[in-house]
Amino acid sequence: MKIHEYQGKEVLRKHGVPTLNGVAAKTPDAAVEAAKAVGGSVWVVKSQVHAGGRGKGRFLGEVDEAAIALAAKGEDAPGKGGVRVVKDLESVRAAAQAMLGNTLVTKQTGLSGAKVNTVYIEQGCQIVKEYYLAVLLDRGAGKTVVMVSQEGGTEIEEVAEHRPEAIVKEWADPLTGLGSWQARNLAFALGLSGKAVGNFVKVAQGLFRAFNAADCSMLEINPLILTADEQILPLDAKVTFDDNALFRHPEYAAYEDPAEVDPQEQEAAKYELSYVKLDGNIGCLVNGAGLAMATMDIIKFYGEEPANFLDVGGGANKEKVTAAFKIITADPAVKGILVNIFGGIMKCDVIAEGVLAAVRDTGLNVPLVVRLEGTNVDLGKKIIAESGLRVIAADSMSDAAQKIVSAVRGV
Repeated sequence: MKIHEYQGKEVLRKHGVPTLNGVAAKTPDAAVEAAKAVGGSVWVVKSQVHAGGRGKGRFLGEVDEAAIALAAKGEDAPGKGGVRVVKDLESVRAAAQAMLGNTLVTKQTGLSGAKVNTVYIEQGCQIVKEYYLAVLLDRGAGKTVVMVSQEGGTEIEEVAEHRPEAIVKEWADPLTGLGSWQARNLAFALGLSGKAVGNFVKVAQGLFRAFNAADCSMLEINPLILTADEQILPLDAKVTFDDNALFRHPEYAAYEDPAEVDPQEQEAAKYELSYVKLDGNIGCLVNGAGLAMATMDIIKFYGEEPANFLDVGGGANKEKVTAAFKIITADPAVKGILVNIFGGIMKCDVIAEGVLAAVRDTGLNVPLVVRLEGTNVDLGKKIIAESGLRVIAADSMSDAAQKIVSAVRGV
C-alpha cells in the first residue's frame, strides 16, 4: 500500500527520524493557515500524489492566473510543476489553488496523470547537497539492504544503468539492525564529514527501524539533504507498506487514499483476487501467478499487449471467477479476453461455469478465447461448447494467444 509524502513523514517521526515542519491542506485557505502554523518566511508547496517526478511535472490545461497577477505586481509567483518554493502567503495560496483539483502529469503517472486532492506545506531550508537513500528487502540475500548515492534528486534507475558504481550498499539483518559502523561506511561513501556523519548515522538507523517496524516493502528518500547547519533530513519520503502485513497495523488503514487506487483493483481486493491494471488491450484471466506471467508474455510475443495481470488463485469458486470476469470487462481499454486455466485444485468445469455466468451477466461484446487444461477439462469444454454463447475454444497457449490477437485485430 502506497501512502503520501506527508503520511510517510509521520511514520518516520514515530521512529525518531527528524523531518522539516509541515502541514497537509486540502483547500487554498487551509494551505495559508498551514503556512502560518509551520512558520518562517519560505515554504515549499508540494502536490501529494503517489508518483515521483512531481517537481518536473506539469498540470493538464493549467492557467495560473493567480501567479500571473502576482508577477505583474512584481511579487514572487510560483512556477510550474507540482513542487513550488514560495516566499509569501499569497504565493502559498496561488500555488495551492493551481494544484488542488487539477491533474498532475509526471514521468511516473503516464499521460493520464493524477489528480491532486492534497498539498503539503513544508518549511523551506538551505540545502547544501542532495543525496539518495533507500531501504529495501533483498530477497536473494534474505536481508534488508540500505543503498545510498551522491546522485540525489535524479532518477535512481538512470544512475543504476549508467553509473552503477555511484550506488553503495550495506546489508543488515532485521533482527540485529543497521550497525553504526555500517551507517558510517555509508556516510563516508557520500563524502560526509564532521557532525554530518553522526547525524547521518542517526537518520539511517531510524529509517532502518521504521522500515522494519512498519513492515514496509520500500522506503525511499530522494533527496536526503545536507543543510547549512550539517543536519541530515529527508526532503521527500516515499513509503510503501507490505499489503500482506497490514493486518498487523490497523493504525495505517486511515492512510489509504481511495482516490489513488484503481477502482478495478479495489474491486478485486474485495474478492481476494491478484489484479494489476496494465496499458494493453487484451484482458487476461488466469490461475496461478507463473501461468499469468507466461500468458502476458505470449500475448506480447504475438504482437499485442496485456490489459491486466489477474490471478484468480488455485481455490477460486464460481462467484470469484464471475467477479474477476466483470472486473476485466469493466476496463474500456479491453478489446478481447483470454481465459487460460490449468486445472489442478481449480477445476476446469468451475471456471467454465463462472465464465459463462459472467458472459450472461455482462452481455459480453468483445471476443473471448478460452483455453482449458487439467482437472475436469473435458467437462469444462463440454459446458462451454453446449452453452450456445460466442466463445472461441483453444487447445494450447500458443493457439489461444494467436486466436485472441487475431480476434482483436479483426482478422
